[in-house]
Amino acid sequence: MSITDDLIGRFDKALRTLTGQQVAHRSTPAERLEEAPMSERERAHAAGLMRVNHTGEICAQALYEGQALTARSDDTRQMLIEAAEEEADHLVWCEERLGELDSRPSLLNPLFYGASYTLGAVTGLIGDRVSLGFVEATEHQVSAHLEDHLERLPEEDQRSRAIVATMREEEERHGANAIAAGGDEFPLPVKRAMRLVSRLMTETTYRI
Repeated sequence: MSITDDLIGRFDKALRTLTGQQVAHRSTPAERLEEAPMSERERAHAAGLMRVNHTGEICAQALYEGQALTARSDDTRQMLIEAAEEEADHLVWCEERLGELDSRPSLLNPLFYGASYTLGAVTGLIGDRVSLGFVEATEHQVSAHLEDHLERLPEEDQRSRAIVATMREEEERHGANAIAAGGDEFPLPVKRAMRLVSRLMTETTYRI
């Protein structure tokens, strides 16, 4: 594949990610659960949390793409691609759930995609051990957010809860796999700084 073909392919994937054209390879975990009655306030709150989760998956797609672009080894690149494919399912599930809740994705998604892609490419340039460590640190933050959302989602919203629970389990596995593949675990101060940045994302995309 030529450089031009590769760039076209990456641009096409970015467009499909941002315009809701990704395809899930697995059915949503909410497939067999009935939609429960909720108040307008509860639906709006659930939609806000699922919008945050959707943006998180937009960022994950961009991060993995950027990291795969600059990965040093084929093994690291393949691991990132496989994780991105599983994350693509999460993306589709969240977008489907937003539609069911009569809501929409965040308007800030293109901004977060671009920033995440750049960050992923930079960590990949530093080296595979740092890049994989960044995966673990990121998934640690995501898992914490998902755990918080499970506590905050309306009890009646079993469809959203099933999606979030499955995502949390798989995010934790991605982080563990990154360390097992040779990633350097980031020190606590770095993880705390990442938590502050992720908080900015969650607070803005909940509303916008």
